Amino acid sequence: MNFRINSFEEYQSTYKKSVEDPEGFWDGIASEYQWKKKWDKTLNWDFEKPDVRWFEGGKLNITENCLDRHLAENGDKTALIWEPNNPDDATVTFTFTELHEAVCQMANVLQKNGVVKGDRLCFYMPMIPELAIGVLACARIGAIHSVVFAGFSANALADRINDASCKMVLTSDEIKRGAKVMDAKKVVDEALSKCPSVETVLVAKSTGNDVPMQAGRDLWMHEEMSEAEAEFEAVAMDSEDMLFVLYTSGSTGKPKGVVHTCGGYMVYAGYSFNNVFQPADDDVYWCTADIGWITGHSYIVYGPLLNGTTTVMFEGVPTWPDSGRFWEICDKHKVSQFYTAPTAIRALMACGDEWIQKHQLSSLKVLGTVGEPINEEAWHWYHDVVGRGKCPIVDTWWQTETGGIMLSGLAGHSPMKPSFAGYPLPGIQPVLLDEKGNLVEENNQEGLLAIKYPWPSILRTTYGDHERCRLTYFSHFKGYYFTGDGAKRDDNGMIRVIGRVDDVINVSGHRIGTAEVENAIDEHPDVVESAVVGYPHDIKGQGIYAYVICRSMPENQDQMRQEILDVVTKEIGKIAKPEMIQFVTGLPKTRSGKIMRRILRKIAEGDGDKLGDVSTLLDPSVVEDIHRGVLVV
Repeated sequence: MNFRINSFEEYQSTYKKSVEDPEGFWDGIASEYQWKKKWDKTLNWDFEKPDVRWFEGGKLNITENCLDRHLAENGDKTALIWEPNNPDDATVTFTFTELHEAVCQMANVLQKNGVVKGDRLCFYMPMIPELAIGVLACARIGAIHSVVFAGFSANALADRINDASCKMVLTSDEIKRGAKVMDAKKVVDEALSKCPSVETVLVAKSTGNDVPMQAGRDLWMHEEMSEAEAEFEAVAMDSEDMLFVLYTSGSTGKPKGVVHTCGGYMVYAGYSFNNVFQPADDDVYWCTADIGWITGHSYIVYGPLLNGTTTVMFEGVPTWPDSGRFWEICDKHKVSQFYTAPTAIRALMACGDEWIQKHQLSSLKVLGTVGEPINEEAWHWYHDVVGRGKCPIVDTWWQTETGGIMLSGLAGHSPMKPSFAGYPLPGIQPVLLDEKGNLVEENNQEGLLAIKYPWPSILRTTYGDHERCRLTYFSHFKGYYFTGDGAKRDDNGMIRVIGRVDDVINVSGHRIGTAEVENAIDEHPDVVESAVVGYPHDIKGQGIYAYVICRSMPENQDQMRQEILDVVTKEIGKIAKPEMIQFVTGLPKTRSGKIMRRILRKIAEGDGDKLGDVSTLLDPSVVEDIHRGVLVV
């Protein structure tokens, strides 16, 4: 790719050009890719509707850019390294030629089983090669993939399958995660009792243990693949055809399906990966995320492969069989760029430096963080202990809805400042606003982070509900995409993202809507009402604190807490379980009945004596009762 930026001065001049002539800038970047037909118009946009279209009239298939175009010169180069959960098991590698063949085989399997362009397919799988292969096969055939993190409950899975009316589910027999073996197929079977649109289930072998198979619906993936041809002509997709739907929690209602399209997403995923991580031809890049999240989509699968970079996919967890697992893998595969979450960094920091000192880590060139702002202590440990002081840190800020990294340093070229994401990537035009929508011009002042101009991988809609997309992202401030995050800018223009300003909690980098957790808690028959807030957590960044009103105060509070946790696990999954559950007799409400979560957050954070005037509440005495019974976090 010829769009690599090689110095901070070049970044500054490139950024200036990208803002002065955005269409010309992205036109040049997009021309670096292979298109079946060049686009007629670079950009049409209107943030009020919202309606954003990039590279209209262009025809392409993203997998031809990920795979086919590398075959002539780099067919024998390693494309994918799969590192299994158990270090005693064999690593599996795919060259670009082998990965191309496997994707074509899977595309033939999908076609044989009735999948056509535009169908939605749901994935509920562990981090095994079949997941990446299946996602790429979807894109090759023109089907739309919807990957659901394989930690969600059957109910949560069913909601996502039904929302997108998925035709097929791809799963595995079971899931290996550290020392645990968890259900996958059984969760899918339970979900499908409520999913009439699903016709076929393809099951990959992970553990090889027996699982129930339903005749006429369930098929073994390896059996289907063994009969499939290794050639499949990529389907021509319009630039604005859907590529995938990915569900994310919001501040209200059920999770929403964020829609990304083929052309713009491809252009931005490839461009952002190339410039943020600065990979050399022989580098090995590893992102530790799960493909069930946007980070795995953009920076395990699409971004690296678009650039012909070797990408590592890891099935396991960072602390099994011991706390040196990440560093052992880095040495084993000579990892150059390492990209992980602050939650993992803090957890490994707590395990002690000795686990890192056992390993050379001499191949590391770039360290990256993603999912939430990284605190200064963790940043310094990551830089000094893991990177031995020689690796630049790219502290990336972006969202499911943005499709790719928006704020970040460019590895080795940009200034670094702990806890600051840094500068916007070329083509990204961020602003800080006050609550009335006025620009916050002064530096070192907090504001609301918004974007004033579209970029190629901006979400296009929320699946099946465009009005929800408009209300969530484009209605707060006219003419802007609102991120939902607060931020501040220093005297040099570097941006620090402070965190969510809406009712969304960032737990270990996973966005969890308060309404979703409250709805789950309220499913317990003895719960009358609940309110959920986030509070600072040493490892996870934020934890979930739940205030719960029961029909009567529970005699055995520990038992009731466990019952509530079981309900949340059943309704959503373990990732949404509250760390703290406080039983209360009332909640702080305004006279119109709105719960004042601001007050509850202050109490959970230990600032309950700094609430100010609460006399306007319907029942101010409730606050004192809650404060008196607050749990120690």
